[in-house]
Amino acid sequence: MLFLAALSLAVWVYLLLGHGHFWQAGPSLPPNRPLAPAPSVTVVVPARDEEASIGRCVTALLAQDYPGTLRIVVVNDDSQDGTRQVLESFVDPRLTVIQGAERPRGWSGKLWALNQGIEAADGAFLLLTDADIERRPEHVSTLVAKAQAGGFDMVSEMVALNCASLAERALVPAFVFFFALLYPFALVNDAGSRVAAAAGGTVLIRATALARIGGIAAMRGALIDDVTLAGLVKAQGRIWLGHSQLAASIRPYPRALDVWRMVTRTAYVQLRFSPWLLAGTVLGMVLVWLVPPAAALAGHGLARAAGLLGWLAMIVAYTPTLRRFRLSLAWAPFLPLVALFYTAATVGSAADHFRGRGVMWKRRSYG
Repeated sequence: MLFLAALSLAVWVYLLLGHGHFWQAGPSLPPNRPLAPAPSVTVVVPARDEEASIGRCVTALLAQDYPGTLRIVVVNDDSQDGTRQVLESFVDPRLTVIQGAERPRGWSGKLWALNQGIEAADGAFLLLTDADIERRPEHVSTLVAKAQAGGFDMVSEMVALNCASLAERALVPAFVFFFALLYPFALVNDAGSRVAAAAGGTVLIRATALARIGGIAAMRGALIDDVTLAGLVKAQGRIWLGHSQLAASIRPYPRALDVWRMVTRTAYVQLRFSPWLLAGTVLGMVLVWLVPPAAALAGHGLARAAGLLGWLAMIVAYTPTLRRFRLSLAWAPFLPLVALFYTAATVGSAADHFRGRGVMWKRRSYG
């Protein structure tokens, strides 16, 4: 117990002092205006069964206070709900609605929809977004201004996530925390680091940069498309990732089961379907998240002291994330239980794969 507690504490010392300071608040963009003349922007929105959110998404996009040409292209990807009817209720020359064609073999559904929308785009910048994002009027201007100021090929933001239900308050902040642990924003934004990531809800990319990597077709089968795209773009240019103050997801996750399904969809994909990486991940999660409270509660002497210090380091690291979500810091000591939930979901994702269920999302199976 002493050895494990000391090893876990050493890991936490490294995580707090190094690893891109992943736990800190992270960069965020205040409202800004692009340099004149403002470049043209085409927003591409893939929409599949998004009746509940697509209206608010498009309304917010049409209300953008952007000084240049702004077009919105929505690709209705074989929706079986009222998505098409909601889109037909809009009458605006800036909005183009495409009824998506059948998905070719080898393409993921979202990327095929994005590809069709991009083919209809003509902007110097493309804003690739999800259909459940609502933006303040200055958001597109702020993204373009950041790309101009830093000479970035891609600017991405993790939008604010819903955090209303008990399940969301318990699990969603930790999702953002673990994402930052995997992809520290400071390292993503460091041109000298190989770490690359993006948040698929908001990806502003130069059309020339997308063409340079071979377009969406270069990653046609990717199931974690945002990180894949970031890696391709960063290999040849500069990218930036931050948190958004100006956009929010309106997709709810009212039950723990909803979060479980979100995680199991791609967790084993993230591990490249490797049993060895799965085993290493589970052992790492146990060491980092479960050993400290176990040693603090059941250990003695130095083992208990090391466990308490590791648990305290965990609480300190999680505090900025809880503040971002405006949640009580009383949630912080329970992070080990949340980590156990995500570990179980990762194992569940692998179990689905070995049972032959593959990746399921919105009535599609990816084998």
